Amino acid sequence: MIKGDATDPKGLINEAYRINGITYEECRSIFLDWALAVPVDADTATMIRALLDRHGEDGHPMTQVLREGLIGMAAPRRRGGWRSRAR
Repeated sequence: MIKGDATDPKGLINEAYRINGITYEECRSIFLDWALAVPVDADTATMIRALLDRHGEDGHPMTQVLREGLIGMAAPRRRGGWRSRAR
């Protein structure tokens, strides 16, 4: 894995798998940083699948976070906003 490839632009996911004792919460924070670095028009679900194929160790908290990211991608929904408020 070359740091800065198309699937992991900053190498964040790769580094998360290398950290011994990393927690689920830390992985969620790293995932958010990763998601913010991904181009807006990118196929995020395909990228997450590629990361799981590359790193997906069972029992690692980042694997759990990536799998949850795929589930979240399957059912996006709009959250609130000024027009959703009852008047």
